[in-house]
Amino acid sequence: MKRLPLLMCAMAWMLLAAPMAYAQMPNSLVGGSRFNPPPPPALPPPKIEAPVVPKLDAPLSYDYRPAPRPSFSDRIARCLDEGAAAGLRPGRRAAYSRSCANGG
Repeated sequence: MKRLPLLMCAMAWMLLAAPMAYAQMPNSLVGGSRFNPPPPPALPPPKIEAPVVPKLDAPLSYDYRPAPRPSFSDRIARCLDEGAAAGLRPGRRAAYSRSCANGG
């Protein structure tokens, strides 16, 4: 008889504690929480295409456009390097690089 109140108390505690423990784990529900966003859609499969194989008897195609002119700073750097390689002093090198870069 002394064990009956103890057993009843233990059963009551188990019945009350189980829902509280379950309520603390919302993601343990089937399907997760209702506040979780849906997963992103699957990526499309990659396209696999065969590369274009040049034909042996095809005529060659040439690009007749002139090459783009280098920028002014590239021309100055090249002219300064040429002046230094030629052994010009800094004053002469500056004059040479200006005339070289502007003249082409």
